[in-house]
Amino acid sequence: MKAHWFQQDGETEVACSLALLKDLTEKLGCRFIDILVADALYLQALFVREVESLGLDWVIDLKDNQPSLLAEAERLTAGPPQDHETTPRQDLQLWHVPEVDWPVADRAVQVVKTVRVQNAKCVKIEEREVEAPRIEEPKAEKTKGKNSKRKKPKCKRVKTKKPDPIVSTNFYASNVELGAIPPYFIHQLGRSRWTIDVQAFQTITTDCHLKRPSAHQDCALIVLTMIRVIAYTLTMVFYYRQVRSHCRGVAPGFCDRARQLGYGFLTARSDTS
Repeated sequence: MKAHWFQQDGETEVACSLALLKDLTEKLGCRFIDILVADALYLQALFVREVESLGLDWVIDLKDNQPSLLAEAERLTAGPPQDHETTPRQDLQLWHVPEVDWPVADRAVQVVKTVRVQNAKCVKIEEREVEAPRIEEPKAEKTKGKNSKRKKPKCKRVKTKKPDPIVSTNFYASNVELGAIPPYFIHQLGRSRWTIDVQAFQTITTDCHLKRPSAHQDCALIVLTMIRVIAYTLTMVFYYRQVRSHCRGVAPGFCDRARQLGYGFLTARSDTS
């Protein structure tokens, strides 16, 4: 495989990713990738054309970097939503437009718009005065030149939770032929990329100890980061392809399965010497 794990000098992130995708599909075939899910940076006419030439479907965030496509998508989704789902945790509205004109690429793409309202709460901490119980004491004779000191009222911290909904609006462009699959599938794919990014960065920085001072060197940091990224990516591919896909019941979580494997390697064996 060519050395495209690292971004070369003068090479853009999109060009580096495209070269890596070509290497992966050439060596491993399309079984390695079903649908490519990417950030809005990759929504470029040339990148999309090259990805489709590799036989891949794609779902990419639509943002301000494609103003004409975004403006047309906003115009076509200005009406009431086509799907509305309410759960105790969130309220989701969804629009689906099968064909939206993309002038820059001289083609049409489908767009899914979602407005998600999470039922979150904010915690507010306030200090409130507490009335101390009054105890009657015998009046003491006032001494000259001495003033009685006034005690400060006692205070306690009170936590209150107030509704603080989080509203997020997302647009997704895609070439996936849905057929009988509901457009909600595109929303799930787009959300999955964000979830994987959060889990990957959190796992790499905390569990892989990349915040240690010993790793804060240019060469060492790059090497350690790439080793961990490759190991994490291959582990997640193995977990979803070989573990979750073969589970008949509820699939175990990735952390739980990794913990079980770790305990299996650390099990003390009897000394037979």
